[in-house]
Amino acid sequence: MLNLKNPNLYLNRELSWLQFNTRVLKQAQDESLPLLERLKFLAIYGTNLDEFYMIRVAGLKKLFAAGIIVSGADRLTPLQQLREIRNYLHQEQQVVEHCRSEIFKKLEPHGISVKTYDEVNNQDKHKLNQYFNENIYPVIIPIAVDATHPFPHLNNLSFGLIVKLRDMDNENIERFGIIRVPRVLNRFVELGNGTYVPIESVVQKHVEELFPGYELMKYAPFRVTRNADIAIEEEEADDFMEILEEGLKLRRKGEMVRLEVGSNADDEIINFFNRHAHIYKDDIYKYHTFLNLSSLWQIVSNKDFAHLLAPVFQPKNLPPFESNEDIFAILEKQDVLMYHPYESFEPVINLIQHAAKDPDVVSIKMTLYRSGTKSPIVKALMDASESGKQVTVMVELKARFDEENNLIWAKALEKSGAHVIYGIQGFKVHAKAALVTRRKNGKLKQYAHLGTGNYNPSTAKIYTDMSYMTSKDNVTNDLTRFFHFLTGFSKKGKLNELYMAPSQIKPKLLSLIHNETRQGENGQIIAKINSLVDEDVIRALYKASMAGVKIDLIVRGICCLKPGIKGVSENIRVISILGKYLEHARAFYFKNDASEIYISSADWMPRNLVRRIELLTAIKDEDAKKKIIQILKLQCSDNALSHELQSDGTYIKVKPKEGEKVINNHKLLEDYVNRIAKATRKETSTYVQQLVNRLFIES
Repeated sequence: MLNLKNPNLYLNRELSWLQFNTRVLKQAQDESLPLLERLKFLAIYGTNLDEFYMIRVAGLKKLFAAGIIVSGADRLTPLQQLREIRNYLHQEQQVVEHCRSEIFKKLEPHGISVKTYDEVNNQDKHKLNQYFNENIYPVIIPIAVDATHPFPHLNNLSFGLIVKLRDMDNENIERFGIIRVPRVLNRFVELGNGTYVPIESVVQKHVEELFPGYELMKYAPFRVTRNADIAIEEEEADDFMEILEEGLKLRRKGEMVRLEVGSNADDEIINFFNRHAHIYKDDIYKYHTFLNLSSLWQIVSNKDFAHLLAPVFQPKNLPPFESNEDIFAILEKQDVLMYHPYESFEPVINLIQHAAKDPDVVSIKMTLYRSGTKSPIVKALMDASESGKQVTVMVELKARFDEENNLIWAKALEKSGAHVIYGIQGFKVHAKAALVTRRKNGKLKQYAHLGTGNYNPSTAKIYTDMSYMTSKDNVTNDLTRFFHFLTGFSKKGKLNELYMAPSQIKPKLLSLIHNETRQGENGQIIAKINSLVDEDVIRALYKASMAGVKIDLIVRGICCLKPGIKGVSENIRVISILGKYLEHARAFYFKNDASEIYISSADWMPRNLVRRIELLTAIKDEDAKKKIIQILKLQCSDNALSHELQSDGTYIKVKPKEGEKVINNHKLLEDYVNRIAKATRKETSTYVQQLVNRLFIES
């Protein structure tokens, strides 16, 4: 009998993530994209890699240091994974540097260039000197390092220069120092003519002003990455913490896990730094151009060059939300399924804002995970509370890298009189739900929003997510029960119509997969998720494939399942879609289930299914179901933005076959939504409704 626990049937989680980031890098290499769009993907690649080292690599290092031999289904030890990661990234580094050089070379004719201090003309050098004196000198931090001056503590992602100096009065005296460049300073000094000068190039020219009486002998820029002290307890790292918290004391908390240096860093400079930092040699990366890819956002966001980015799409309000009809009246007549960012997020904001102003509304309940810095939703909740409405908000303070924003909002909400819940002990609340209760004809009527993404208007313009709005009693009653669970005590936490993790979603998914397995070749599953890691789910999918079930998986990021293995996963196809928008929606189709269609806040990972509060929603409205099925089928047929996973863990870009139509799902959806919006302004309501009912793909 086939052993489905065989490690050869599984891909390593960390190496699968690296493959995902490589696909991001390939977007930066795509010559069909506008130049700043390519630079944007390079910035995303760098930001992703920073977080990966801060959390995933840091976690593996802790496991190794603690002597723990633990592994996932692939059975790689922490040390084996670290070796694979380092080897992979050192090889990819050359690709990154070539890509960056190529993009900037092509940007020069468009008026954008990155030059050193020595490469600009005398007039610009004067500007740079003035900028140094007025903006850099007052805040920069020169630090001597010797017997009486200890090596400084360098915060995570600290950037600066390592310098070797000679005493001008005694050439036999040589000393080392560190110049820290605070984050308040821009990474590049912008000369106003599209020319950007890396700040270290300016600082280097003024080192002798920072260390009077000393001559600069050599220098190198550096950047350090530490174990992210707060983030280590958060979503990407909670599986490591679970292991380590079993009676183990963490050592060297916040230790440095990566050092990036400029190409002019010789062995003497690196050895000086590493005598104090103790970074493993293979975690030192030497770059031939400026450090910190994520800083490229400074150039990408220059509005003077917006024409070098992909055209901005304006989300549309489609029927029934294109009219001025009262939103509660709309939801009493019908359910609505929206697909952002093609369809505007405004109706969701409108629901909360309208509820805040409506004198008949008695309460608003919401979960907030990442609401952004300037949230109209939070403002509306505060207004509602101040006007006497009962407002209950679950603010998840452990949203990775968003802790500060959430704490500010939580305090502001409490000040306005709202009841704020700060989390559930032992779990992270990742569900996306809102419930409005309103008096109508002497009775209480409720209106619900359930989503796959955060209540964040900014990310709703660049993330693809689904919103389901309804006033059906079976859904709203369950949401009432859900919020009671969050605010009170419950040992069961079971819902009747919705499904909640950690107790219900995973069993439900396994049951749905098993039901398709029983149908054999008549079974079909389409699942759209961000990550697939859970071993039980993967084994259930393998069994379904072995029974003949046709399975299409749209997995943006990590996928530990191996497709195409003879006798195991021949019926499973896995694609990853990367393009203009970040694929973030979770939606599932099970052909032989009574409901067929589900949306969820949860990915198929242990952290989502076992260690979080999540929601899974069965979509029973026929129009909404058809819409989601069409979206899933469109993405499965995409041959412009898709990459197909191979059984060895690599991905191959999907391309149109000869004579085949190009299907770019992002572009097609933009075009179709524009067509509906245009028809809404010009055609009869009957024609528009017919167009909407055809959904996103015309049959």
